[in-house]
Amino acid sequence: MSNHIRANSILPAHREDIELHTADGVTLVGELARPLDREPVATLVCLHPLPTHGGMMDSHVYRKAAWRLPALAGIAVLRFNTRGTSSVRGTSGGSFANAVDERYDVAAAIEFAEFADLPAIWLVGWSFGTDLTLMYGLDPAVSGAILLSPPLRFSKDEHLAAWAESGKPVTALIPEFDDYLRPAEARERFAAIPQAEIVGVDGAKHLWVGDAERVLDEIVRRVAPDVLTPLPTTWDGPMETGDASAYADRTVAAFDNPAS
Repeated sequence: MSNHIRANSILPAHREDIELHTADGVTLVGELARPLDREPVATLVCLHPLPTHGGMMDSHVYRKAAWRLPALAGIAVLRFNTRGTSSVRGTSGGSFANAVDERYDVAAAIEFAEFADLPAIWLVGWSFGTDLTLMYGLDPAVSGAILLSPPLRFSKDEHLAAWAESGKPVTALIPEFDDYLRPAEARERFAAIPQAEIVGVDGAKHLWVGDAERVLDEIVRRVAPDVLTPLPTTWDGPMETGDASAYADRTVAAFDNPAS
């Protein structure tokens, strides 16, 4: 019998708690979720929204990606807390550094994925995480980037120019009612990256509440084009249920202070 996949549904995967060790001596906590019965076809390295405004590795789009995509799309999902960030998984060492020392966090995540022989490494940044992606994610091991609600707050023209020169694919999902950068302006700003694909999402807002499924479908279409989308909304096999209350306080913080 098929069961409907709900917000707190956890599909089968091989999940392991991991630690990332940065070049400046900080230990970051995270999780790697991989398909249970096959090798992954691609890998997502998730860079979360602003931790001072509720962003963390359990921000809802990333949590749903880790709970669903290994089973539904054969994709590995690596998510972690940047320095000084806390979640149910724990608290990473160090302290928030305004997108400066976080360069070491991005490098450590990419290095972990590379050393683990994970295939087709894509960076998926959300809000603050998009700035980290653009500033520090242009690594030879990275296949491309997907940007969710990019505010272009910390990243500069030279970072966009570097991605343009690389030729690597960049897709930006822009909510119609974003708090920082809306589709029309995004097309102007990202014109600096000729290969960038700008996808305006009607009705969506910065936090993607109610639109996570659309986001996951758009991600899968880029990183695993052979996987049929839209992804299934039901599951025939075993399925666990996550504890939504474990994330409630952080979700409230994100709503009170839109992440950037």
